[in-house]
Amino acid sequence: MPQPTLLNGFARWADAAGSRMAFLAANLPAAFGAYTRRSDVAFGADPRQRLDVYVPHGSAPARPVIVFWHGGRWSHGDKRDYRFVGAALAQLGYVTVVPNYRLYPQVKMAGFMHDTALAASWAAAYAREFHDPDRLVLMGHSAGAQLAALAALDHRHFAAAGCSIPRIAGVIGLSGAYDFLPLLEADLQDMFGPAERLALSQPLNFVRADAPPMLLVHGAADETVWPKNSRNLAAALEACGVAVTLRLYPHLTHADTIAALSIPARRRAPVLREIAAFVGGLPRAGAVGR
Repeated sequence: MPQPTLLNGFARWADAAGSRMAFLAANLPAAFGAYTRRSDVAFGADPRQRLDVYVPHGSAPARPVIVFWHGGRWSHGDKRDYRFVGAALAQLGYVTVVPNYRLYPQVKMAGFMHDTALAASWAAAYAREFHDPDRLVLMGHSAGAQLAALAALDHRHFAAAGCSIPRIAGVIGLSGAYDFLPLLEADLQDMFGPAERLALSQPLNFVRADAPPMLLVHGAADETVWPKNSRNLAAALEACGVAVTLRLYPHLTHADTIAALSIPARRRAPVLREIAAFVGGLPRAGAVGR
């Protein structure tokens, strides 16, 4: 059975519900949360190398820092549409960094991962200065989950970007693409090719015993990025002795796992509770980069 097209499910949900109106419905309640938002902070020279930071109100010390990358088939999407994610995670008491990254066809895989490494390194430096450097969590939805997982598992991307390897305490993937070969579409082949390099795009291929703990959430009804992506990555991590939590929700589609962070769709699944339990149980990150 062929691999389905890796479209961004949340964007498809937005189209089905009335295009921009769906994101508006998700983001409008988020505008009134108990957090401060710094927008369009530069982590590079390109206009797409910008990020937003959500800091919960209050004086709690040593907050965890979560970096969230949006989905969009590596070719569309914008951090502005995911204010509801920053607000939801800030509600849990986490500082949240939501970066953009350069998209196809402006760049291909090396460009995606360059920007991922730069944003993660920015967040690590920010955590060291203001928050908790030992509780840095990488998170993403769909294509963004692939970026987060690959950065955590294949540290060569930090070296290629001229960055030191941050201490990563955990990874959260929502409907992520981790084991998605073969590629049938020409644009995906172009993004991740040539053929001899396709394996480098698969987080599954870089699982190792010292990988950080992971929470993998997927809808069993996902026909955009098949659930086997999360199942296979979870199995490989478990085989290496890595702490991994796999949550497969029977009736959720690709969009539902991220939509469940928004106030209007929060009843679809307890994704926020899963995130809180996972982050709350993380051991403090140790030094990496051996």
